[in-house]
Amino acid sequence: MAKGLNMKQYSKILGTGSYLPPRVMSNQDFEKMIETSDEWIVSRSGIRNRHFVDHTEGLVDIIEVAARRAIEASGISISDIDGIIVGTTSGDYVFPSAACDLQARLGITNTCAAFDIQAACSGFIYALSVADKFMQAGAMRYVLVIGGEVISNYINWEDRTTSVLFGDGAGAVVLGLSDEAGILSTHIHADGRYRDLLYAKHNWKETGKTISRPFIVMEGKEVFKVAVNTLNDMVEEALVANNLEKSDIDWLVPHQANLRIIAATAKKLDLPMERVIVTVEEQGNTSAGSIPLALDEGVRDGRIKRGELLLLEAFGGGFTWGSALIRY
Repeated sequence: MAKGLNMKQYSKILGTGSYLPPRVMSNQDFEKMIETSDEWIVSRSGIRNRHFVDHTEGLVDIIEVAARRAIEASGISISDIDGIIVGTTSGDYVFPSAACDLQARLGITNTCAAFDIQAACSGFIYALSVADKFMQAGAMRYVLVIGGEVISNYINWEDRTTSVLFGDGAGAVVLGLSDEAGILSTHIHADGRYRDLLYAKHNWKETGKTISRPFIVMEGKEVFKVAVNTLNDMVEEALVANNLEKSDIDWLVPHQANLRIIAATAKKLDLPMERVIVTVEEQGNTSAGSIPLALDEGVRDGRIKRGELLLLEAFGGGFTWGSALIRY
């Protein structure tokens, strides 16, 4: 057999990037708006600050910055990109997709595929999984994968149980085909029976001359219980699929919804919190943006190094959930 024939190729992360809007709201800011306290918020979520867009920024504005930073870090040309996949629930338009809008912003004229995936907080993992499958099938070589949200569009600012939890932001990765190990496996799942525990529903009934916008509704205690159990199963699924042990994992890069959930997953892996990328304290829950934001932070501050094994995992409305085991 000729050398290299039928050698497996991997989709590998070539570069990462992220962006957080400059406007920050602290727990003390929320104390002035609703009946809450810094102690109450921190004890239940671990969150102290979160970022929000102002009236000049939309979703495509923030994902464009993250995308350009990831492309620059990857070392490839923008014209090399032959796929754009955006995980988001908060596009600027019903259609076209944020991915199509971004394609135009970046000046990509090669008519590459560009589309969004809506899987709530699991959106980035879903997008990463789809990109990996396209690449393994030989349909794409360089794919820009983004998770980003302007989740503030769906916050009920009078709801003390949910308004303090969320923030806006975006993260991106550029994937390229490589002979070196990269994405080892992805696993995505959903169970629509849990819809009513976490949702934001369109209300098309006209109120005067306006149509009321959807607000996030969440049964926090029930979501917490299902999330912890599901994430435990997710860890086992990823390890078994790759014939690995918990001790093989170098870094956990989780969805940043709640510090207690993150700690519970780390405990399941027997990982000290020093080996977990945690951004929830300063960013809140940025939904589909949280994992790529955390990944970029870990890469750029030097904690995550080439060759290390990463476990990415997320859980979100739907319910949806997913994981990716990656050799960075």
